[in-house]
Amino acid sequence: MWDKIKVFKDRIRHSLHKRSIQFSISISFTIVMVIGMALIAVSLSVRYVNSTMEVISNSNKRIVDQISLNLDSYLRSMMRISDSMYYRVIKNSDLKDDNINYQMSLLYETNRDQLVSIAVFSDDGKIIASEPLSQLKPSVDVKKQSWFQIAMARIENLHFSTPHVEDLFLDPDDNSHWVISLSRSVELTSAGSILHGVLLVDMNYSGIEQVCKNNYLGGSGYVYITDENGQIIYHPKQRLIYSNLTNENNLENATHEDGTYSETFDGRQRLVTVKTVGYTGWKIIAVNPIQDITANYSNFTSYTLLFALFISYLLIIVNMFLSSRIAKPIMKLENSVKNLESGDLDEQKIAISGSYEVEHLGKAIRSMVRQTRKLMDDIVSEQKAKRRSELDALQAQINPHFLYNTLDSIVWMNENGKYQDANTMVTSLAKLFRISISKGKDMISVADELEHVKNYLIIQNHRFADKFQYSIHAEPQILQCATIKLIIQPLVENSIYHGMEFMDDGEIRIEAYCKDHELWIDVIDNGPGMPQEQADRLLSENTAPVQGSGSGIGLKNINERIQLYFGMQYGLSLFSEPDVGTTARIHLPKKSLEEFEEKE
Repeated sequence: MWDKIKVFKDRIRHSLHKRSIQFSISISFTIVMVIGMALIAVSLSVRYVNSTMEVISNSNKRIVDQISLNLDSYLRSMMRISDSMYYRVIKNSDLKDDNINYQMSLLYETNRDQLVSIAVFSDDGKIIASEPLSQLKPSVDVKKQSWFQIAMARIENLHFSTPHVEDLFLDPDDNSHWVISLSRSVELTSAGSILHGVLLVDMNYSGIEQVCKNNYLGGSGYVYITDENGQIIYHPKQRLIYSNLTNENNLENATHEDGTYSETFDGRQRLVTVKTVGYTGWKIIAVNPIQDITANYSNFTSYTLLFALFISYLLIIVNMFLSSRIAKPIMKLENSVKNLESGDLDEQKIAISGSYEVEHLGKAIRSMVRQTRKLMDDIVSEQKAKRRSELDALQAQINPHFLYNTLDSIVWMNENGKYQDANTMVTSLAKLFRISISKGKDMISVADELEHVKNYLIIQNHRFADKFQYSIHAEPQILQCATIKLIIQPLVENSIYHGMEFMDDGEIRIEAYCKDHELWIDVIDNGPGMPQEQADRLLSENTAPVQGSGSGIGLKNINERIQLYFGMQYGLSLFSEPDVGTTARIHLPKKSLEEFEEKE
């Protein structure tokens, strides 16, 4: 901690070393004063908010407790009505001989402000007695009503339903009443036999509304009630919720134990107080938006805001000064290092600015990049030169089998008196060696390269007794273009040994031409060909002609030589089709021999 404070002080001291001591002291004291005032303001604000929320929380608890008492009294009165009907009337009556409608009517009239209807049903859903209406709607199946099914399943318990419109009975006035149904399983006596049935007491929903409406939480606060499953019993915005025009967090709040909670719902912070009505499991939930709580100290907030703005203004001034002196050079240097990580080794992009330390670091990084780039360039050049030398040396080799066979053919021609043919072969062999050596140069003209392959074809045509025909065509404007020596002859060699050796009507065509300002050289034969997949593999494998016959130069090596000299966009391509033939296509830049020598 102290080390961080010391570093911070050193940074401020270094940033302000060109300023007067008066300015340095003034700014230092201003910062201390601003921090102190900010801490005091925040502390007071937090304490004020916490104390206000505690007052509101206690007030909500008292209100919820009062609502719980009132609701408990109201529900118990409904339960007493149900108990009176059951224990005083139904238990003491035999349905075969006694009529319970009169006593039910008296009970209903006594409590008609709180009730909508009272009814007794048999276990098969038939109505036994009811008040004030007695005729069921034709479409109603009592046995499918949820209150009936739950009452029959929970024989020992009373069940309170969620609010719904009472739609069991035909009403001449066609009135609709919102009710909460209290149902219970009852034992009915008929001719001395015990039957099961259901007693239904429909409470007027307005009674629960009155219990909740008379309580004011302040601002936009409100109280709502859910059952134990989170289904809404009462809500001041109940119609909007049923119409999906607003939402409520009732399902989550119903899972809370009794107490006060803070939540965020629909983007608004709220203070929620929960109270459980014991025997029903209902939850009384009071909700206060936090914004209503904070609105009570708006003046305090205004003063705090003005004070915070004033401090912010001062901090902005200080921050602009310090950050511009410290952060910007470091950020520039960081961006420079990121460029290095991405592979950009341009030393001029290394930022050198800021304080002495940052500037010195930038210079050191620039020097390191310069040395690294030089070492990398040296290594790449060395490796390229080494690989180029290896391939050139391999390419320049004359296969001893080829030389032996050629000399043997010359001797045979002399012995058989074919002096003209022997003379032609000797001349062609001499020219072949002359161009192969080419004064130690690796680059020759297209004309010399085609002359070299022509001499090679003359020798092979004599050796193979005219088993194949050949032709060489070149556009005049490309004859003085530069090419690597000895790259066509291995392709012709492959055509002869893999395509012409077992044919009597073979044909090899060599075409050199310009297309799209690039130089192209095709070696085309009508040999047996191969699948294109096999041709593609030849360029990725170190393949060579038949052992003992060819030069030993793989197609992959030819491709590598071209790319080492001219770049990865150039090289060798193979196109082949079984029983049709093969085309080897060389792609080179169209550049004169003089241009290439000047560049080198």
